[in-house]
Amino acid sequence: MIKYQPVIGLEVHVELKTDSKMFCACSADHFAKKPNTQVCPVCLGLPGALPVPNEKAIEWTQKLGAALGCKLAIDSQFDRKHYFYPDLPKGYQISQYQHPLAEGGKFQSVNITRVHLEEDTGKLMHQKVGDKNVSLIDFNRSGVPLVEIVTDPDFSSASGAKSFARDLQQTVRHLGVSDADMEKGSMRLEANISVGDKSQATSDKLPNYKVELKNINSFRFMEAAINYEIERQEKVLENGESLIQETRGYDEKTKITKPQRTKEEAQDYRYFPEPDIPPLSFSNTQLEKVKSGVSELPQGKRESLVAEHKIPEMYAAVLTRTEELSDYFSEAVKIGDKHGLVAKKIADFLVNKKTDIKKVSPEGLVKMIKGDGEKSSLSDKHLEKAVEDVVGKNKGAVADYKAGKEVALKFLVGQVMAKTKGQANPRKVQDLLSKKLNE
Repeated sequence: MIKYQPVIGLEVHVELKTDSKMFCACSADHFAKKPNTQVCPVCLGLPGALPVPNEKAIEWTQKLGAALGCKLAIDSQFDRKHYFYPDLPKGYQISQYQHPLAEGGKFQSVNITRVHLEEDTGKLMHQKVGDKNVSLIDFNRSGVPLVEIVTDPDFSSASGAKSFARDLQQTVRHLGVSDADMEKGSMRLEANISVGDKSQATSDKLPNYKVELKNINSFRFMEAAINYEIERQEKVLENGESLIQETRGYDEKTKITKPQRTKEEAQDYRYFPEPDIPPLSFSNTQLEKVKSGVSELPQGKRESLVAEHKIPEMYAAVLTRTEELSDYFSEAVKIGDKHGLVAKKIADFLVNKKTDIKKVSPEGLVKMIKGDGEKSSLSDKHLEKAVEDVVGKNKGAVADYKAGKEVALKFLVGQVMAKTKGQANPRKVQDLLSKKLNE
């Protein structure tokens, strides 16, 4: 019987892709740029430099808050969050505390505590120079607009947190406010984890501590880190010991979490209103305009595609990755309907054949598909032969599939699609392969 109940909350940081930084005119496009070339007195925190808020960043934060079902604040303000770290040149970060731009939402059945806007920090780089270990600082990232999405502690598993984070990434990309590229650091994950006695756990009685896992840069690592941390905390409790409030990092090589520092409380940061930026006020008209600019989210579109057009969920997920692709597909379906072309066939073509939607119009796509269908059709005999050839030439993938690795089947489907030059029906290919491999 499971004795303990994990309690997990997420903090997700997303860099906005505005042209300029949060409080100055420096370029916000910092990735792979020469260190310390996109800086000015404001983002370097030099004496006398005054911040001027980026209006687009504020609007995009409100847009994201609206998409997550939050109440948009009529009155908001920026605050100073004090702490010392080499990558924070001013000795404080301009953030939001008591009056965020958005709060009290719900997304994927998870309660959203708040969505607030702040400035990113510089980037520390640790390396060896000669026989010495040194730390270098690149301030190009310092001052880039950074949105923080904080959830309630509504997760009880690592897989649930991972699924939520994936959907959040897709939503952010759909809104066009960030690339949310985890490899580039424009989306960073943090998890707050504690473990409570399952027999005593209630929604209003949470453990008296939490461990924060900082700056995780992949969904896979986040899931592994949370699972490790749950197991670690349960062992500590089973030994009759107490857990402390602390910040830990995840070591991707050893696959364990390591202590970094004792976790701070809000009072440790000495928050107070930013004196150089006046409070923000918005009219109901302004906020309604922001809300009206939020179109149907990817999750709703996925469900509609599956229900209305009988498109496989895997295809629907691909076709709703971006708003541009989703709108393109919808237009192609309307045109295709006039030519007797079903939506599923259009989806098949878009997913399995690399089509540059910037160069081919929806009408041109429909013509391509009809021409492709008219000029060639693949007989069952030819398809079965292609399947046999692929199975015969990919013994390793066949062995992986029989060992329980489902991803091997997708690889084999891709090989058959390539061999038939995309003329085969992917679902039919998968059925034939499954039958062949299970004989």
